[in-house]
Amino acid sequence: MRDCPIPLEVHGRGRFLFRRRDFIPAYLKSYEEGRLTDKVGAALAHLGPSCTACPRMCKGVDRLANQFGVCKVGRRARVASAFPHFGEEDVLRGWHGSGTIFFSWCNLRCVFCQNFETSQLGEGEELDAKELARLMIALQKKGCHNINFVTPEHVMPQIVEALPHAIRMGLRLPLVYNTSAYDSVEGLGLLEGLVDIYMPDFKLWDEAASRQYLSAVNYPQVAREVISEMHRQVGELKADEDGLALRGVLVRHLVMPGRLNDTRQIVGWLASLSRDTYLNLMDQYYPAWKAKTNPRFADINRRVSGPEMDQAVDLAHAAGLWRLDERWREASSHLLTMMLEE
Repeated sequence: MRDCPIPLEVHGRGRFLFRRRDFIPAYLKSYEEGRLTDKVGAALAHLGPSCTACPRMCKGVDRLANQFGVCKVGRRARVASAFPHFGEEDVLRGWHGSGTIFFSWCNLRCVFCQNFETSQLGEGEELDAKELARLMIALQKKGCHNINFVTPEHVMPQIVEALPHAIRMGLRLPLVYNTSAYDSVEGLGLLEGLVDIYMPDFKLWDEAASRQYLSAVNYPQVAREVISEMHRQVGELKADEDGLALRGVLVRHLVMPGRLNDTRQIVGWLASLSRDTYLNLMDQYYPAWKAKTNPRFADINRRVSGPEMDQAVDLAHAAGLWRLDERWREASSHLLTMMLEE
């Protein structure tokens, strides 16, 4: 609700206030300046004749010809669902929800993925650029505060391709790029001037663990490069008078059982990037997918304990981070109303 007191972590006594009247979505400026057409062409070039859309660099895979590599997505993006999401951070969900578009498949192979039906089994429907644009507009008409692209790493080109259509249809909301931080740094360069809010989830610091749990030994290095580039583009998270995020980086870190050393290294690195980094230390981990059934992953086949979460918060504070996300906005009544209307 609009009358909820806004935490210090959000506005920082005005340091991180971005007045709504001064906000123009980044992609609108690029469109009006005539730069978006070139960005679309450059983005689609990442699909083929040899895909460079993400760090997997699937050599010889021409997604323009509807071939696919690790991510299993060809020429068109595949979407599993799109709806107003009330489970996101309060700076995103507001009182009408964050307009999430969940893309199918993924370029990581997280053995603990809680959305494995979407990311690993590929449930969903293929959409062309205009259909994807219409999804954005539908979410805007529902009153969502932003368009939130979930797992966009492998479909960055298709998102950029859809933007001109969405703009011509009337899109005016901030764009949220909600990623596992396993992105192409070159591809992120094309998103400069398009994305307003970057939301990377920095999962693991250790290379051996990244190989074992994500099937991506270079994940930590890529994530550091990616988050550094995001920060260069948009800086620390800023929000409007109602505490709704408009621009900047919001970092997530899923705290995992027995892996507080990863947390220690990650929060320390984030503090070196900026002590004003807005961070959500997530306690939602539970064993899912292969972590629940395969004995190889027995060490993460449990929930994170309360003391582990307390220590994770202590580690963040000790590193100098102070903008830690907490629930502060009441949205349940709005969610109930929308559920009844549907």
